[in-house]
Amino acid sequence: MKHPCLRCGACCAFFRVSFHWSEADASLGGCVPPELTEKLDPHRSVMLGTDAAQPRCVALQGTIGVEAHCGIYARRPSVCREVSPSWEFGTISPQCDKGRLAHGLPVLTPQDWLEPFDTDTPPLPQVA
Repeated sequence: MKHPCLRCGACCAFFRVSFHWSEADASLGGCVPPELTEKLDPHRSVMLGTDAAQPRCVALQGTIGVEAHCGIYARRPSVCREVSPSWEFGTISPQCDKGRLAHGLPVLTPQDWLEPFDTDTPPLPQVA
């Protein structure tokens, strides 16, 4: 079984991804590629494609619900790091559920975490 997020991508094509502009400023320790962002207001930037009527993050690669992943996973904004898939840590995730339902995907259940992951597809690393 692949990690559910590697088959999904729904949250990346449902929410506006806004974060403090400094996350895209390498001189301040930011790691988000600035060329993939745009200014939202004096304090926030957004990932390109997410401040639209039908959002889809420019970093999202693949097909939603089939095989999708973040093309800048190690460099993604903090707001992305904070979203957990439902039931991965024993609780629901309202963001995960909303994104999945908006794309016609069923919400994740505890059973989605019972099968072991493929050795070729390790689970996503935990972020501190």
